[in-house]
Amino acid sequence: METILYILAFLIAFLFVYVLIPPIGRLAFCIDFVDKPRKDVERKIHREPIPLTASYVMFLGFFIAYLLVSREFNMETAAIFAGGVLLIVIGTIDDWYKTKGKDFPALPKMIVQVSAAVLVYASGIAFTGFYNPMSGEYVVLPEILQFILTILWIFGVTTVINFSDGMDGLAGGLAAISAITLFIVALAKGQSSSAVMAIALVGITLAYLRYNKPPAKIFMGDAGATFLGFILAVIALDGAFKQATVLSLFIPILALGVPIFDNLFVVAKRFMQGKAIYEADASQAHYRLLRSGMTQKQAVLFLYLISTCLSLSSIILLLLMQV
Repeated sequence: METILYILAFLIAFLFVYVLIPPIGRLAFCIDFVDKPRKDVERKIHREPIPLTASYVMFLGFFIAYLLVSREFNMETAAIFAGGVLLIVIGTIDDWYKTKGKDFPALPKMIVQVSAAVLVYASGIAFTGFYNPMSGEYVVLPEILQFILTILWIFGVTTVINFSDGMDGLAGGLAAISAITLFIVALAKGQSSSAVMAIALVGITLAYLRYNKPPAKIFMGDAGATFLGFILAVIALDGAFKQATVLSLFIPILALGVPIFDNLFVVAKRFMQGKAIYEADASQAHYRLLRSGMTQKQAVLFLYLISTCLSLSSIILLLLMQV
């Protein structure tokens, strides 16, 4: 029965996004809500105006699928929904600035992203501790540490997925690979709610990729990228991190390995160079691969491959721990 529910969640999410992206893309041109090429910005590599409206159908597709299938109308669901709304709103403002050829300040975005994370923590979704491999006892962390680690995880994943959205098909594909991995982890742990969220996320990302693969016909913008990162972080907290051992803490980190490790490198490099760590530039792996001579498609496929390998490593780790 659960298998049918997972298939249903995937199909609802996929079909909703797949059907509605074309009309909402056309609407973007009518209201001039498009990302225009900018020769003065190295990371703007597209050459035609691209609609920035995919995030809205992705947001709706995810929650419609999740709510219809899980039927969970509780505080946790309300917090995730409210956090998603906050990110969509601030992301829309950021994207609107892009349509005018301007950059939105980083501080308001950071405040809203942290606020969304706080809502999730307040609802009860948190990193509470881990099993001690020596004694087998569950180590409950102090509440202040639970709060800090939970906020850092949600904010961090939200940010790294957003920073990875610099090339056609990249952020959506990486999110899909991570969501598939977290779905498998949730199934193995018997966590049906996390599994429904993960498979719904797979549905919206794959439908989005149909229109975002090179050359992209639509973008999800900051609104969509931060939303994807936020949901991935919540799925990991509600699933892979729950009742984890010390070793299994690496499972969600590996599942999100490419954006996490790449952006840790970027942040460290910016810090050493005295640059603002939150300011967007062209230092991510996909831009470095382009400068090395790869085409966009080659760079995206290469990062897909690395992400798949890291995700398979996380699944192997999960299987070894269950032996």
